[in-house]
Amino acid sequence: MGDFPVEGEAPESKTPDVVARTPDVPPGEAQVPPHDGVVHEGEAARDRARRLGREAMEYLNALVVAVVLAAFVMTFVARSFLVQGPSMEPTLHDGERLLVNKFVYRFSSPKRGNIVVFRYPYNPSRMFIKRVIGLPGEVVQVAGGIVYVNGQSLEEPYIYERPYREFGPAVVPEGRVFVLGDNRNMSQDSTDETVGMVPLGNIEGKAFFVYWPPSRIRVCGDPVYHVDEAEVPESGLAAVPGVP
Repeated sequence: MGDFPVEGEAPESKTPDVVARTPDVPPGEAQVPPHDGVVHEGEAARDRARRLGREAMEYLNALVVAVVLAAFVMTFVARSFLVQGPSMEPTLHDGERLLVNKFVYRFSSPKRGNIVVFRYPYNPSRMFIKRVIGLPGEVVQVAGGIVYVNGQSLEEPYIYERPYREFGPAVVPEGRVFVLGDNRNMSQDSTDETVGMVPLGNIEGKAFFVYWPPSRIRVCGDPVYHVDEAEVPESGLAAVPGVP
């Protein structure tokens, strides 16, 4: 029978010793076994969990900030609207999405040529989009397919076709504007008694950018007009639709 090793001796072997030598341990102290990798993996898992937790909190904070910022922007600065119907063709088309500046009219009044979104007077939950044509105190008229402001015809290259409907002359009251759709014969606008002259308080903002579909991205520009001020006559004016 072969010999068993005794304390302080090692069995004879022709194979080189490849096992790491355990360091000497002072008397009275327990020997700590070498790490086998399990402890390291546990620590790495905890580190990953802590890192993921920190990242999740960062993403959550960023999301909260984004939501608050979006709510602020939609309430006070800009908002997205969907164009429905053909009343603003060829300038705006059904299904297009655009941004409306809600901030601009806090410091200034609408100007002629602005495309505005406003609440429908008979149902404020509905939104209309039209172009501002007449300003407070001006005399507006539609006759013979031409729009007149203060007796002067407007050059309107943006309209779809000349209007068939006659209107006015009428004075735009203070605090209101006269609006028309660019597709005059397919538009429910200030020439219709259900809309009438639009109160400034009903205007949500000015359309300034079409962002959808991507193939039709563009800025909504304002045309240039040349209209002189004129004195408002005291008689001979038509009743203003939508105004008592």
